[in-house]
Amino acid sequence: MEESTKSPSLDEKAAKHKYATHAIDEKKKAILEACSQRDLDALRALALSPGGFLADSIRQQAWPILLGLPSEHAKTESGANGTASTSTWESLPRHRDEDQVQLDVNRAFIYYPEHQTDAQLAHAKTLLSSLIVSVLRTHPYLCYFQGYHDIAQVLLLTLPPKLHQPSLTHLSLFHIRDFMLPSLGPAIAQLRLIPDILRLADPPLWRHLSGTEPFFALSGTLTMYAHDVTTQGEIARLFDALLAAAATPGPVFSVYLFAAIVRARRAELFDTPPDEPEMLHSILSKLPVPLDLEGLIAQAVRLQAEFPPERLPAWRKGVSRWSVLKTGRPRGGGGGEGLVAEQGRVWFERQVRELRWQEAKGRAGKWVWRHRRPAGMVGVAVLVGVLAVLLRRGPLPGPVVSGLGWVSGWLARWWR
Repeated sequence: MEESTKSPSLDEKAAKHKYATHAIDEKKKAILEACSQRDLDALRALALSPGGFLADSIRQQAWPILLGLPSEHAKTESGANGTASTSTWESLPRHRDEDQVQLDVNRAFIYYPEHQTDAQLAHAKTLLSSLIVSVLRTHPYLCYFQGYHDIAQVLLLTLPPKLHQPSLTHLSLFHIRDFMLPSLGPAIAQLRLIPDILRLADPPLWRHLSGTEPFFALSGTLTMYAHDVTTQGEIARLFDALLAAAATPGPVFSVYLFAAIVRARRAELFDTPPDEPEMLHSILSKLPVPLDLEGLIAQAVRLQAEFPPERLPAWRKGVSRWSVLKTGRPRGGGGGEGLVAEQGRVWFERQVRELRWQEAKGRAGKWVWRHRRPAGMVGVAVLVGVLAVLLRRGPLPGPVVSGLGWVSGWLARWWR
């Protein structure tokens, strides 16, 4: 007699629930044990496994470790309100971007947390504004970008107040520093990695998108996807993966994640002709719905393992040696714990000098093309050659870099 198909019995459902509960309890114990040991490798594996860190109460212990905060940092450098190490940030000079900060904060907390009264929402916005301004005034060389408030919002809602300011500071200096420079160039350099990943992982898709610039990924990568993910649980789980992957080997995982997102939309993209880049851009500039976070994270892990950044031409040619993608990697001591704010400032200034040099070199090149005289060509060639040699020896002093524009202008007047 043929056996009929039956729904799971109550006992079977109870057994499955008990097994799942046991597995969750075991994972929680493993995460907390890794936190107590400050075991980055174990934390990274647990964060990238399905479910991530499971709950905000666990994230409050794990995220500071992944961010590279020393164990005593929260006690010694966080004030009672959690917005700065001391209250002195309020007396510091006003940051040039504070007006834009306030405009963005006014638009914060659109999707979450839910069921907030007007008074609660106003209080949250006050805390968010104070958190962002405290970091910017304390590190005035950083340039604010639209979407930074989305990142800060996630930290504000997930971590205890005493960890807000140190966590946002370390995130700014060692994870998203490329986006806080006075130029979008380094951010665009990160986006250029996406076509390289697709070329190796999926040549047909790469060819299909070859006429589309990777600017569709700017919002996602710039804001750690906090601007595009609209539920608090999903963005917290995604931060588990982004912070864990950034702890070792570096923040480049965010780029691989977007490459995984592109591949997840493969069928939809192939339904759109390659000679319609605007339509392809429109598709790719929005996250897929529903968002299969676990599948995307797993795919990104595989892509990075199979096609490491060192194999990508844009990594070698386009990403600065001072980029957070390269300097953000740990130099021993576990996840950047020994990195301090001063080191972040040094790397920031070196990359700014490099950007200025590249801009000045570009201006000089345009001038040479406009004034193609033998004597002028020789003079500028010598000048550029000398500066190139100096640059290879190390970062140029600020006066030398800023003076390049003046020298090229002087040569232009002299040879006119």
